Amino acid sequence: MDERLVLLVAYDGAELLDIACVTSCLDIANRIGANPPYRMVLATPGKRAVHCDSGLQLQADVALERFNEPMDTLLVSGGLGHEDAAADRSLVGHVRRLSALARRVSSVCTGATVLAATGLLSGRRITTHWMYADQLAAKHPDVDVDADPIYIRDGEIATSGGVTSALDLTMSFIEEDHGEAIARGVALGTVTYLQRPGGQSQMSMFVASRLSGDLLVRRLRDHIVSHPTSDLSTPALARLAGVSERHLSRMFLTHVEQTPAQYVRGVRTEAAAHLLVSGELPLAAVARQCGFGSTESLRQAFLDRYGVPPSQYRRTQTPA
Repeated sequence: MDERLVLLVAYDGAELLDIACVTSCLDIANRIGANPPYRMVLATPGKRAVHCDSGLQLQADVALERFNEPMDTLLVSGGLGHEDAAADRSLVGHVRRLSALARRVSSVCTGATVLAATGLLSGRRITTHWMYADQLAAKHPDVDVDADPIYIRDGEIATSGGVTSALDLTMSFIEEDHGEAIARGVALGTVTYLQRPGGQSQMSMFVASRLSGDLLVRRLRDHIVSHPTSDLSTPALARLAGVSERHLSRMFLTHVEQTPAQYVRGVRTEAAAHLLVSGELPLAAVARQCGFGSTESLRQAFLDRYGVPPSQYRRTQTPA
């Protein structure tokens, strides 16, 4: 094999980061010794320049409908134009045709909408941007849509979550193709994770705390995020809110789909994850600063959420 051909499919309204995250990582892999190297080709309908979400234009290398070379990877970008792209019968038909020429087929973000329109995702477990997951699942009930993971591999089909999850997906491709050393070099070059735990959510709780429609719940969630070492027991939170414990639990189950205790544990676990990868504090200090009573309770929380103990999480998230 002289090269690994990667065909990226774009359309008007594509997200520039969905494309650039992939091509930049592959380019760095080439520069540090990927052999065979990657060759990236951008295909658009009619070889027309596409207008990205950001307003910039991207010039295509080839016309989508004229391309017929065997390839290593077919990748469909996401973007705000994904619904129009999925409704374009010609574009969808050519993506389906090209999938037969590819060793693996993939999408970034809402590019999964286009792949779903081809029928390639039927019976598959996939992911997409968390904001569009319910919409995709409703339109394609034959597709198992999971909004939580950063990316999912189901056989020869790979899908990734929102925007920068393209980095994680591409890193997994590079490691699969060229081994950990090349992938680690790309992670160092892009200042990103080599591998996030497979169960990590697209939506950080520190961001999600602002999304609740209930003002009292939002204030409580902000308090929890800002004071992880405080007394955050259900009775203490109920007193702070001026409601009964039972009513507090009902509000959280309605607006957060978790009990107060589950939400508190998740916030503390995520806070600990940030401390583990951003510094060298011992586990006991991390546990104290994040409100855990012991290193054992911290360990159990990591096993439940990420599937790995905190020590292993730190090793896998900190480039050597």
